[in-house]
Amino acid sequence: MIVQPILNVQRLTKTYPTAAGPLTVLHEVSFTLLAGGTCAIVGPSGSGKTTLLGLCAGLDRPSSGSVELAGREIGSLDEDGRARVRNECVGFVFQNFQLIPTLTAFENVLVPLELRGETGQAEEARGLLERVGLGERLDHYPVKLSGGEQQRVALARAFINRPRILFCDEPTGNLDGDTAHAMVDLIFGLNRERGTTLVLVTHDLELAGRTSRIIRLRSGAVISDETT
Repeated sequence: MIVQPILNVQRLTKTYPTAAGPLTVLHEVSFTLLAGGTCAIVGPSGSGKTTLLGLCAGLDRPSSGSVELAGREIGSLDEDGRARVRNECVGFVFQNFQLIPTLTAFENVLVPLELRGETGQAEEARGLLERVGLGERLDHYPVKLSGGEQQRVALARAFINRPRILFCDEPTGNLDGDTAHAMVDLIFGLNRERGTTLVLVTHDLELAGRTSRIIRLRSGAVISDETT
């Protein structure tokens, strides 16, 4: 059985205009990730990690190079086209949670399905919230949840549309030590259960070491790409 690449990045470059001239934050980054793999992107602040993650997930468009996600080249798509690809096969967990404050935990988890026009998935949402330990907090609004609880809602939301690939941007960055460890166990546990590919950006080398591959960036370029 041949495992197909879920993510194929080739010579990816991102440049922003500034008053001092063009600023290149990513320079010809290339790598391929097979379906079901786990990968960490590490590097110092300003090395281009979050920019790379956003380009891979279709949140932004590259200046040059290509991103093929689940067999589709997304860099050339318009915003609506990229949004469709994200909604079909991508889950995303942000460092700052990005929950909708006027919706309950249960309603936040259902948002990706509502964007797809799907209904009748209430049991799936409840099941995911129970899986992340929030079965008793379904009707709580984000302001009534701790940071760790909000991040667990975000994780349940990321898995509700059964993504083929999960992107996590510093998923433990705003959490204390014990909460961070619990969050990491949930991410890897759900990832194994659902056969999802995992790509995470982190400053935490212990967390990075739990993935099967570590890509190191410095000044927008790949300086190493190793199997752990």
